[in-house]
Amino acid sequence: MDAGPHRSTAPPPAFSGLFSRGFLFALVIALSLWTLGREAFRGSLLVPDAESRVIAPRGELAADERSTIELFEAAAPSVVHIQTTRTEPRRGFFSSRAVEVPEGSGTGFVWDTEGHVVTNYHVVQNAESAYVILQDGGKAYPARFVGGAPDSDLAVLRIEAPESKLVPIALGESKNLRVGQRVFAIGNPFGLDKTLTTGVISGLERMITSVTNMTIHGVIQTDAAINPGNSGGPLLDSAGRLIGVNTAIKSPTGSYAGIGFAVPVDLVNQKVPRILRTGFAERAGLGIYIGPDEWGTEQGLLGAVIDQVVPGGAADRAGLRGSRHFGDGSIELGDVIVAIDDVEIDGKEDLFAALHRYEAGQSVGVTVHRFAEDGSDARHRLDVTLQALRSR
Repeated sequence: MDAGPHRSTAPPPAFSGLFSRGFLFALVIALSLWTLGREAFRGSLLVPDAESRVIAPRGELAADERSTIELFEAAAPSVVHIQTTRTEPRRGFFSSRAVEVPEGSGTGFVWDTEGHVVTNYHVVQNAESAYVILQDGGKAYPARFVGGAPDSDLAVLRIEAPESKLVPIALGESKNLRVGQRVFAIGNPFGLDKTLTTGVISGLERMITSVTNMTIHGVIQTDAAINPGNSGGPLLDSAGRLIGVNTAIKSPTGSYAGIGFAVPVDLVNQKVPRILRTGFAERAGLGIYIGPDEWGTEQGLLGAVIDQVVPGGAADRAGLRGSRHFGDGSIELGDVIVAIDDVEIDGKEDLFAALHRYEAGQSVGVTVHRFAEDGSDARHRLDVTLQALRSR
């Protein structure tokens, strides 16, 4: 009978030692072969008298290359880098103090020799302070906020800089642009100073939403690469003239995906002088609330249905009528706007686009489809002096 655990006194198998010695031998051989192969790959192929190769003549740059270079060199001095900051408290053992920390980065361009700089409103929207770096990339000039047009995503800053350093951008126009035209964007994507990208106009009369959720009409679509940091920078035509302000991209990732948008320069040239005069840009409006387009289409009508008329507003003074709502949920349609001057209106977006082209104080002819109490209907044209709708 066993009194405890069985213990073998037999010697270990002989192959165990042989296996260990064989493994070590194979390892040594493998390392030796690797070393020899490495030396064979690297050794004995040097050329002691090797010299630099002769450079092939370049010849002249292509005509389109020269024109692009000239365009960039002429326009770049007008483009600025905008850095925004905010303050944060920093506490130590014995004291606390406020320090500036970076908030964001964007682009802008010099508007005039008075030191005014134009950019996107969203670039400076949340900033407590901002600095503008001019063409030489040196001094950062403190900027002051002059005013903005949030509905159009535009803002104006001012810096105190020597006039010799302020190069106003050349101004073009956007009303005659055509799809396929070459365009050039200059900006500071991801903080990379003075970056040039090129492309074409991919589309016109696009609509995007501003920071106030208002629709910006007449927007230029381009495939020139626009990335975070390009916002507020210029979109140029082949003559180096400003035709738009790069303001947005359409991308699932937030970076370039081939579709960028620019606020048209005709709108910029309309809004900036107003901002300089008053600190804000007035939108021209009728003083009405618009109902859903479905209210009209259900009655077989195309147009912008007036839901409410603001008492004392432009529409009220001109005699436009709003809709009536009843307790059972039914609606008696008010005036349906079918034309502004000679522009047909098929819905509320058409109305906003049409009014976008006017200034407060201008008189427009508003054609409406009006229902009478006896059930008859007819068209009427009323003259309305547009009122100011202010956005700060």
